[in-house]
Amino acid sequence: MMKGNSRRRSFLLATALTIAAAACASSGGVDYQPADSRGYGYTDFRIESDRYRVAFAGDGGTPQDVVETYALRRAAELAVAGGYDWFRVVGSATERAERGGVGVGAGFGTGSFGRRGGVNVGVGGDLGRVGSRAFFTARLEVLMGSGEKPEDVTAVYDARSVLDAGGRLPPPTFDADGAGPAEPSFEDDEGL
Repeated sequence: MMKGNSRRRSFLLATALTIAAAACASSGGVDYQPADSRGYGYTDFRIESDRYRVAFAGDGGTPQDVVETYALRRAAELAVAGGYDWFRVVGSATERAERGGVGVGAGFGTGSFGRRGGVNVGVGGDLGRVGSRAFFTARLEVLMGSGEKPEDVTAVYDARSVLDAGGRLPPPTFDADGAGPAEPSFEDDEGL
């Protein structure tokens, strides 16, 4: 009877591992699209007539650079649709969340019991997660404008160039002193 339970457990474990491996293998990343029912894809929110918050959430198969590129692409689409020539990233954040997988730990213990007393020593530790995947979300706050791109500000993109780049991003406009773009960031990015 014990032998049958052991075989059943082995079969169930092998089946579960096969299903988990198939699920991991089937996720190749989310395409550029509006957010789906699970929240993967882009969202945008108009703050003012020329200011938007844009986000792109990838699934566990979407790399960070793709998520960030898709967020910029959505900002460019909004700029062109609104009749603007360029946009400036005034705030940005990329979040990483580990999901799924199995927690792995290790432990060691020993004990001695008898007439003369007992000793018990134990050591344990968390070895992390196996099979987890990274989920990235890029969030931008963008200010849009028309005419010539400002030369005295950083992280300014030509909207049409971003759309024409085919996944490759144009470099941002540099400061007048050539120092390059500053890394914009949100102090408080709640609600984005």
